[in-house]
Amino acid sequence: MKKLIILLLITCGFAPLLWASHGNEQHLSPEEFRAKQKAYITERAGLTKEEAAKFFPVYFELQDRKKQLNDEAWKLIRSGKDEKTTEAEYGEILEGVYDARIASDRLDKTYFEKFKKILSNKKIYLVQRAEMRFHRELLKDASRKGGNKPQQEQKRK
Repeated sequence: MKKLIILLLITCGFAPLLWASHGNEQHLSPEEFRAKQKAYITERAGLTKEEAAKFFPVYFELQDRKKQLNDEAWKLIRSGKDEKTTEAEYGEILEGVYDARIASDRLDKTYFEKFKKILSNKKIYLVQRAEMRFHRELLKDASRKGGNKPQQEQKRK
């Protein structure tokens, strides 16, 4: 009985530390995210320091422009949450979202031409592949740290 009580006290003593550490998940600032992304892509794509110095300012310029388009699309999507939104307004929202996606694809094509002036096609391919892997690893890390808990809890119910 004494062993059980001692075990219970020890468990209760460490539980708040475990909960606190779980609730304190670190989030990257935009600068930290970009630094990690740059290091990852540079390594995986085998970019030299000179190539990276020329490539990443253009790459991040593209990312900023695509983020603006994405933000505009999300703003439109959120505007459709209003119960009073009409069918015509939903049509306008969807047109705007699709226009933003098309504009984003056009930006990719435009910047591909800029990238070709800096890197070989093979290196651009390796950058694309590294970028996709980087995002996949971030998602895996997030799910390992409990990012999927609400979905898991819903499945149990």
